[in-house]
Amino acid sequence: MDSQSVTEMSERYLMRTYRRAPIAFASGQGARLVDLEGKTYLDFVAGIAVTVLGHNHPAVTAAIRGQAARLLHVSNLYQIPQQAELAWWLVDHTGLARAFFCNSGAEANEAAIKLARKWGRTRGDGRFQIIVAEHSFHGRTLGSLAATAQPAYQRGFEPLPAGFVAVPFNDLGALQDAVTPDVCAVMLEPVQGEGGIHVASAEYLRGVRRVCTDRDLLLIVDEVQTGIGRTGRLFAYEHFGVLPDILTLAKGLGGGVPIGAMLAGGDAAEVFVPGDHGSTFGGNPLACAAALAVLTTIESDGLVQRAATVGAYLLERLRALAARHSVIVNVRGLGLMVAAELSIEAAPVVDACRARGLLVNAVKPNTLRLVPPLIITPADVDEAVEILDAALAAVTQPTEATVIRD
Repeated sequence: MDSQSVTEMSERYLMRTYRRAPIAFASGQGARLVDLEGKTYLDFVAGIAVTVLGHNHPAVTAAIRGQAARLLHVSNLYQIPQQAELAWWLVDHTGLARAFFCNSGAEANEAAIKLARKWGRTRGDGRFQIIVAEHSFHGRTLGSLAATAQPAYQRGFEPLPAGFVAVPFNDLGALQDAVTPDVCAVMLEPVQGEGGIHVASAEYLRGVRRVCTDRDLLLIVDEVQTGIGRTGRLFAYEHFGVLPDILTLAKGLGGGVPIGAMLAGGDAAEVFVPGDHGSTFGGNPLACAAALAVLTTIESDGLVQRAATVGAYLLERLRALAARHSVIVNVRGLGLMVAAELSIEAAPVVDACRARGLLVNAVKPNTLRLVPPLIITPADVDEAVEILDAALAAVTQPTEATVIRD
């Protein structure tokens, strides 16, 4: 099959839930993907911040092969050694107390919402509301969608579950004003990913932590996109000197194998009892073996520090590029989670980059998102910025000749 035939088949048989580019990939290695026609691309999407070790990493491949040859699934009716070891690793590296495993970020956030609500009931006052931030994104299931304070995602799916109060991001006063006797938790992303890569201020997150402590609320930190080294710390909350009561993870945790996790500390970690929550596939041996390979490799190869160093270099190069292209109006980010906000539509730039062999995506109509694997090098950054330079020139000066890479 070629990319065109795959595109035609997808259009015919798949539900139209995605706007897919008309390319299909055959293989990948490191930070590169190869399509069915043999063209190579530098991947600065990484499966939307998922393939943190790049494609076909030997440690992950070996873990998957080895585990698949032994055991794929038994269910959570029985003890799962890989799950217990993964829970220990995450507890040891967060300071939280217990973990629950599922299959995605939305499921991890659903688990967090249920845990917070049951915890609120244990306080004896029936608290159930959760304060969330405008422009947040917590998932597409009905519960996590209700927590996602972006009307564009919610439209058409009403009525959504009640109990979520949205306030402006990075506005501590607005959050404080929203606390009522019905509130049990605050749920935030330290960097709003789908909202356009907006970074919380240290003063804000520390203030939120104080409010939660003083008002007896749980602080839920959604690190589905920011976790696992993405921002230059293993978990983004470490940048701010706070510790959440509940932490949610997914995306990079499995390096491409679906897995999500919800961790909790303090008395919140003891709220769930058998029957309160569950997942048929959550924490299966294959997914946990892959996650352990990802985490131990990130640690042994110093990839968290690389994300910080190379991420700073990427920001520097993009800000220098902004001096050449006035359509870049803002560059922001943390570690290898970076956005370039444009004064023009981003989609044509995404297409022009792809034509030249660079994969980026538009996280907002006018915002490019760059979330490459943590293994990328400064040379990869230089190549990406060079292609973006040419793509911007082609879009903003279409009469000028441009060279498209093979």
